[in-house]
Amino acid sequence: MTVKLPVFFMTLFLLSCDSTKSPENAVDTYEVVSPLVQDMPYSHEYVAEIHSVKYVEVRSRVKGYIEKIYVDEGKNVKEDQLLFALNSEEYQKEVQKANAVYKNAVADLKAAEVDLANVKRLVAKDIVSTSELAVALAKTDALKADVEEAIANKDKAVLELTYTQIKAPYHGVINRIHNKVGSLIDEGAMLTSISESSEVFAYFNLSETDYLNYISAGGSATKTVNLKLANNSLYGYEGKLETVESEFDRLTGNIAFRARFPNPDGLLKHGSHGKIIVNKILDNALLVPQKSTLEIQDKLYVFVVREDGTLSQRNITQRMRFPDYFAIDSGLERNEKFLLEGVEKVKDGVKVKVSSVDISQAMASSHKN
Repeated sequence: MTVKLPVFFMTLFLLSCDSTKSPENAVDTYEVVSPLVQDMPYSHEYVAEIHSVKYVEVRSRVKGYIEKIYVDEGKNVKEDQLLFALNSEEYQKEVQKANAVYKNAVADLKAAEVDLANVKRLVAKDIVSTSELAVALAKTDALKADVEEAIANKDKAVLELTYTQIKAPYHGVINRIHNKVGSLIDEGAMLTSISESSEVFAYFNLSETDYLNYISAGGSATKTVNLKLANNSLYGYEGKLETVESEFDRLTGNIAFRARFPNPDGLLKHGSHGKIIVNKILDNALLVPQKSTLEIQDKLYVFVVREDGTLSQRNITQRMRFPDYFAIDSGLERNEKFLLEGVEKVKDGVKVKVSSVDISQAMASSHKN
């Protein structure tokens, strides 16, 4: 039996020689970058309620039965088009009565004026005293007042008769008709509503913090907004901010804004909902890639490279989060270098080799990969 001991010991010798070639103090190389400084567009969304620019509730101004309905729900109507007719017999009688009262008042006045003329002649001849003239004048004045009252009552009766013919105040679309033919309605009862939606208002609310941020960021110059519909699609027309209410709601702490949108296709309806998208720009934002950060107990850290090549774990505070970046408020200067990636592999105080790269190119190449 042959034992090959020399070969065995030679193998052990070679292995021991190879182990000395793995230095314990090897220094890894990492790419480092400086923060990206640029203007960053961003947007906020706010729940909005849509209102037609022209919207009116059509209500009855008199009590009566609906005699006829001339329109249907969802149909277009023109200004002054007849919509409803109420039973008018009672109001026609009132007009007749008012005319009769007026005629009687006029007749009484004429008779009083004849008497006044006679009294004036008799006073001129010293047949009657001037006190009788004063009485005749007072009676005539009272009857003139009766005539004026009768005219007012007659005009009122005629006006109430016209109220039984209910017409459209302007061009628009008829909405729900709440009562049918034969229904008895009271004065002030709502019959339908008319909306003219070639333009619409979008009302939305901002919290006090958002409002102050909006104003401090030059919000008065941000006049254009977008609208996201209920199905999350983007409305095809931009809107313009028009006005802000003068005070905050005490219950909600919000303040209302109003934007106007064109609606040539009639897609937006009165009472619908959506989300207003307010576009803004964060000027000279100091941007740090999200992959360069480490989150520990809700705090954000980067590894800054010191002059001697050692790493310093630095806490940074974020101002806003973007898809690939954090915009930061503090903790890092624009000329400082930090690890682009690999932050989960290193520790504070570790010495590394660094390779400076341009942050824009590095982020662009990472997207391609």
